[in-house]
Amino acid sequence: MTQTNRNPQPPLAPVAVIGAGLAGCECALALAGRGIACTLFEMKPRRFSPAHEQAGLAELVCSNSLRSDDPKSAVGQLKNELRAMGSAVMRAAEATRVPAGKALAVDRALFSRHMTAQVEAEPLISLERREITALTPAPASPDEPALQGFSHMVVAAGPLASEALVASLLKLLAPLGGKQDLYFYDAIAPIIAGDSLNRDIIFQGSRYDEGEGDYLNCPMNRDEYFAFYNALMAAAKAPAKDFEQEKHFEGCMPIEALAERGERTLVFGPFKPVGFTDPRTGGRPFAIVQLRAENLNRSMFNLVGCQTKLLHKEQERVFRMIPGLENAEFARFGSMHRNTFVNAPQALNPDLSLKAAPRIFLAGQITGVEGYVESSACGLWLGLSLAARIQGAPLPPPPPESALGALLRHLQTPAKNFQPSNIQFGLMPELGEPARKADRKLQYAQRAQRAFRAWLESCRLENREA
Repeated sequence: MTQTNRNPQPPLAPVAVIGAGLAGCECALALAGRGIACTLFEMKPRRFSPAHEQAGLAELVCSNSLRSDDPKSAVGQLKNELRAMGSAVMRAAEATRVPAGKALAVDRALFSRHMTAQVEAEPLISLERREITALTPAPASPDEPALQGFSHMVVAAGPLASEALVASLLKLLAPLGGKQDLYFYDAIAPIIAGDSLNRDIIFQGSRYDEGEGDYLNCPMNRDEYFAFYNALMAAAKAPAKDFEQEKHFEGCMPIEALAERGERTLVFGPFKPVGFTDPRTGGRPFAIVQLRAENLNRSMFNLVGCQTKLLHKEQERVFRMIPGLENAEFARFGSMHRNTFVNAPQALNPDLSLKAAPRIFLAGQITGVEGYVESSACGLWLGLSLAARIQGAPLPPPPPESALGALLRHLQTPAKNFQPSNIQFGLMPELGEPARKADRKLQYAQRAQRAFRAWLESCRLENREA
C-alpha cells in the first residue's frame, strides 16, 4: 500500500481515531495513505495507563517480540500479509529488529520512535495529545472539547482503555443485552540489566546448535530447578482487586500460575532444555531459562516465559535463584494488568462497527484479537476498509483461508464464552483433504498464501513500496 499518492482535494471526511497504539497508528496511517484525513488522539504524556511508561506512540508493554517470522507459521503468514498491505508496524519492526532467532523482536524504544516519526510526518494526520473519556457528542469535562465534526470514530484505545472510556462504550452496548464487560489478565516478564549477568554460567546458543544463537541461556540442574520451583510456589503474589475474578489469557500465563499445574510443567514448557548442551558439563541441563535481548546494544534482557504477578521483592529473591542471575539488576519488574475486550460476535458488525452505533468502529485488542501482530492487522484492515467505504468503493473481506480473514472471522463466530485469540491455523477452515500431521501447517500456510494473493490482486491493494 503506497502512501505517496496524495489527494490534492480537501479530505473526503474527517475520522477520529482514539488511541495511538499499534492498531490506532496503523489505522490512521492507512486512512491517510488513502487520502482520508484523521485526528489521532493519544492521552500520553498527560496520563499513562498502569502498564505504559514512555511518551512515544505504539509503545510495546508486554514483550519486545512479535513472535515467529517463519512463513510456515500462522503468525508468520499474518506478518507477510501485513507487509504486502504496506503495514507501518512491519516497516518499523524491520528497521528496529534485534536478533531473536526465528522470531521478529525489536528494540522497544527505537520501535516507538520510528512509529511516532511515521505518524508525525503524515500531513493528513493531526495528532492531539489529550484524553478522550466519552464517545458522545457532548464534552465529558470542561477542558475536553466535544467530539464534533467527525463523520466516523475509531476506538483503538487498547485493552487498557480508561475506566471512563470503557464505561461510555459499555453504555452504547447496553441495548444489545448479554454480558459485555469482559476481560482477562495479562502478565509482563521482568527485564534484567545485561551487565549484571554472570557470563561464567550463562551461555549463548540456540536449540540444536542452529547458528550462533540469539538467546542467552541459564542452565539449571535438577536440584537448582526444584529449589527455584519451590520458592516460586511459596512466593507472595500481588492480589487482584476484591471485585475482580482473576482470569488469564492462556498465551500469556503468569509463570507461577503455570507452575501450579505440576512441578514439571515449566520443564516441558518455557524451561524446556531439549536441544541444549551446558558448556560447563557437556550434558543437557535439567531446565533452561532463556534471555532475549531487549535492545540493539544488548544492554537489557527479557526473561522469556517468566511473566509474573509476584511482588517486586519476591521477584528479586526468586529469579536470582536462577543460575547466572544471582546478581541480577532489574530494569523493570514483571507485573499484571487487566485487558478489556468486547463480546465481538454480539457487539460488532463484520466491518468492525458497533451494531448499536454504526458510525463508531473498534480496532485492535479491544475487539478480541490478542497480540501485537493481530492488533496491528486489525487496525490496518479497518483503516483500509474504512477509507474505501468513505470513497464509495467498499473492499470485500479477505478470505477466511488467509490469516487476516481467519482473524476477522473469529470476531464474527458466536461462542458461549467468547475469548480473545492469537492467529492460529485452527481459526481457518479445515483443509478438506487428508494430510499427515507433519504436513498440515505447511498446507495451511500454502493455502493461505494462495488465497491472500488472489484477494490482494483482485482488490489492487498490492504494496508498491515493498
